Amino acid sequence: MSFIDKLNEQIGHEFAASQQYVAIAVHYDANTLPRLAAVFYQQAVEERNHAMMLVQYVLDVGETVSIPGVAEPKTEFGDIVEPVALALDQEKRVSQQISALAGAARESGDYMGEQFMQWFIKEQVEEVSSMSDLLAVVERSRENPMIVEEYIARERPSSEALDPTAPAAAGGAL
Repeated sequence: MSFIDKLNEQIGHEFAASQQYVAIAVHYDANTLPRLAAVFYQQAVEERNHAMMLVQYVLDVGETVSIPGVAEPKTEFGDIVEPVALALDQEKRVSQQISALAGAARESGDYMGEQFMQWFIKEQVEEVSSMSDLLAVVERSRENPMIVEEYIARERPSSEALDPTAPAAAGGAL
């Protein structure tokens, strides 16, 4: 499988992650946990934009973009912890996928592709760290979700500044 084929496959993984985060956000929204919901709505947009960055790169290098279908996300959870644990597992899996993509680009001598993947590697370190922290707080606050809501209000900014080093996204990251 070529590097471009693997990028097209990753586009599907990123869209699937976006849908999973929407499902998690809706779960928290339905349980009147608006700050947890907001975290995951924001994550859903980020994952969608990651997919669109990959789309733009494939377009930029003159290759054919494939938008694969995605599996239905998990929508029912047993407690406040389960969705965050799922999100952390997902971020760890994406980190492995991104590392494999960078390795595939290197192996095929595609140095532009390898350089393109560097931003995603940095992003995944941040994503895993952030989700690990959130999981620790949620696990400690399992019996009182309002502590998590307070933590998010205090420790997590509602909007992050745009990263000027981020690759361009198809459609301008709408």
